Amino acid sequence: MEYGLTNTRQKLHGTIVLVAALVFSLSCLAQKNTIQNRLVVDVNGKGDFKSIQAAINSLPVSAATTRTIYIKPGVYNEKIYIEKHNVALVGEDREKIIITQAIARDEWRCLHKNDWGVATINVNANDITFQNLTITNSYGFDLKGEVVVDCAADTVTHKKTITKSSHQMALRTMNATRLRAINCRFRSFGGDTVSPWNVSRGMFYFKDCVMEGGVDFYCPRGWAYAENCKFISHSGPAAIWHDGSVVEDSKTVLKNCSFEGFDGFNLGRYHKDSQFYLINCSFAKNMADKDIYIVPTDNKINWGRRVYYLNCHRKGGDYNWHKDNLHLAGSSLQAKDITADWVFKGKWKPTVF
Repeated sequence: MEYGLTNTRQKLHGTIVLVAALVFSLSCLAQKNTIQNRLVVDVNGKGDFKSIQAAINSLPVSAATTRTIYIKPGVYNEKIYIEKHNVALVGEDREKIIITQAIARDEWRCLHKNDWGVATINVNANDITFQNLTITNSYGFDLKGEVVVDCAADTVTHKKTITKSSHQMALRTMNATRLRAINCRFRSFGGDTVSPWNVSRGMFYFKDCVMEGGVDFYCPRGWAYAENCKFISHSGPAAIWHDGSVVEDSKTVLKNCSFEGFDGFNLGRYHKDSQFYLINCSFAKNMADKDIYIVPTDNKINWGRRVYYLNCHRKGGDYNWHKDNLHLAGSSLQAKDITADWVFKGKWKPTVF
């Protein structure tokens, strides 16, 4: 009897040890998988990498699920190139993580045939996420006055004059689609700060972001949805712009957004077929009394003027041109109907992350 009890205890002990070993093994495997899908970047050297680009370069070319690169506080002086799908750059704190470069697009194009590399963050991949980051093109903030640079692309003078308000991109996408930015700040003094460009297939989502810059500093092409965002104009003849010239349904929606800037800043403009929806937006008192306008152009506008407002108000009193006219969009459309799902036609659910 004593022997049988001892033998049972030994078997039970062995089983417990085996189970513990299995649990430990699974824990290590889970930890390994977590590490593989979440790299840590710390400019001070306390992560897997010191630079964001090095972390991106370490990833396989493609993956079925999102690879997260977690970024610790610091100033990252680097130009980022993203050519790998399913990548998320997630910061610990938007105000403490600054990715910055100083690039004038006009100068860049003197030596390069296209815009690849023109921005602080350059994207040519799908399913990209940015969260809790400040992304800056500091060229216009740094520049003290006009500069003249050699420019082989200028066939007349071979020179180019660069100003504080010239085009300065913080974000530029090429053929990318399905890109989202959540709680990010995009900064430049000049134009085209946020340039998500894919007029035929682009789907772009912005939530709780701050965007600031010069002419057309928020200028999506294709389908774009921005909610709870703040837009700050530093210079230029318009803050927002849209290109929806390839697919009639493409549109830019700005919902629960606010606009402010220098005295007399203009809200927006277009020079190709576009479709604007501004819902529950607020305008600063010093905004100009000027509707979103068409720039004189030789482009053929196939689908007419499509600029719609609902419940948008200016501090100090409303202008007549932004009175409610959503009924002109047809189909008995209401504010509650205008969601990200409506914009992207169910092809993508950017709010799931």
